[in-house]
Amino acid sequence: MAEQDGVAAAAKAAQPKSRPVGGTEYSWCRAVPGGTGITVLAILLSKPIDIPLLENALRKLQIAHPILNSKLHYHAATNSFSYVTPPTPRLQIQPYDHPSTAEILLRRAAPSSVSDFHLILEHELNRNTWHNPDPSSDSDSDADTFFATVYDLNGGKRALALRLHTSACDRATAAALLTELLPPLVGNGGQEEEGTQREIQSGGDVGLGIEDYIPNGKANKPFWARGLDMLGYSLNSFRLSNIGFHDTESPRASQVARLTLGKHDTRRILDGCEGRGIKLCGVLSAAGLIAARASKEVPDNRYEKYAVVTLMDCRSILDPVLSANHAGFYHSAILNTHDIKGGEDIWELAKRTYTSFANAKNNNKHFSDMADMNFLMGKAIENPGLTPYSSMRTSFLSVFEDPIAITDQSAHLRHEVGVEDFIGCSSVHGIGPTIAIFDTIRDGELDCACVYPSPLHSRQQMQGLIDEMKRILVEC
Repeated sequence: MAEQDGVAAAAKAAQPKSRPVGGTEYSWCRAVPGGTGITVLAILLSKPIDIPLLENALRKLQIAHPILNSKLHYHAATNSFSYVTPPTPRLQIQPYDHPSTAEILLRRAAPSSVSDFHLILEHELNRNTWHNPDPSSDSDSDADTFFATVYDLNGGKRALALRLHTSACDRATAAALLTELLPPLVGNGGQEEEGTQREIQSGGDVGLGIEDYIPNGKANKPFWARGLDMLGYSLNSFRLSNIGFHDTESPRASQVARLTLGKHDTRRILDGCEGRGIKLCGVLSAAGLIAARASKEVPDNRYEKYAVVTLMDCRSILDPVLSANHAGFYHSAILNTHDIKGGEDIWELAKRTYTSFANAKNNNKHFSDMADMNFLMGKAIENPGLTPYSSMRTSFLSVFEDPIAITDQSAHLRHEVGVEDFIGCSSVHGIGPTIAIFDTIRDGELDCACVYPSPLHSRQQMQGLIDEMKRILVEC
């Protein structure tokens, strides 16, 4: 009998596990086919890559975080999605040799100031393996949530690109992947193996969607209040300002502009935020709004209305509390609108934008408005004509409440592996903001990947806007 029970348990363990996607995850399942929500962590390496070692390390990450080993299964009969997690990971790295990489780079025409590594990041942001299921088909379909590719660049350098479906990987997950991936690649003997085993044992079922972790009562909203908020969001969207569109007809792709500040300027800005009781997201929003308005020939005394979406990592305020490296999508969004005129003081505007966000957060709008935001996102996907020129722009700017901090403590690991640079961000050329700012503070320096839809906006236009933001930040 014991032997039969053991066989039955083993057979059960060998079966794939499955769960339906949650409400926010479903929104990403609808958004990604259109081009928004492809998350990429790109790493520039100066040392050769041991492909089998790297593949093994990535598979261990999948075991530790089962959602990264899952497939998105589309149920044709119910028009729904679920995560299906096989018992063992099968991720395989796709390598591109130097001639193949050179051919990819040749197709991505860009100014000489844009590095090959930057172009590989943009190439990966636009590799969309998650297409809309065929509505005329009655057959189900599956798609992986995690892909890994290695590109052979000039000068003996290589780019490792980890590409993930955003429903399974928010920004915190991507940062955790970088932190967890480095020790196995260094190969520090038994210490590494023991640590990896602890990570593997922590793996289990795919975690639930964010809605299932919201503390009791926090998402409650009266029916009439929900109706009023939905009406307010909808009407406000028709009054929002945008910067000029360059090309509204051509197919779109995501491009990236980078904003970096040295340690001295970064410290000054962070000290300024701390002294005023605000966070970095406030001053980044203010700089973006001032730069946007300044790019237009509008009289100083005329107000324009811009929308800012602030994303916050909810792991620490869920029930139960989730660890910082709990993989999945556990961010929520708060949308605020701001009337901007010429001559705004950046610190006054930063205080105003951050206070608007903080007040909404204190009123639990990150939970109570979650279903509303998902509903409106779906309607915008279905009806792009509701936005100017069918641009599908839902806000001017999106920022994160807190930056990702990469400390000096991991510097020796990055040096051992040969990490020269890394960028983590997500695509936005379907539905989304004009600029999505993915900010990190690495070794005391601010580094922002600013993602925008092209050719809706040109590289020259957006680089000029980002340069103006940098000038405003340095001078503030």
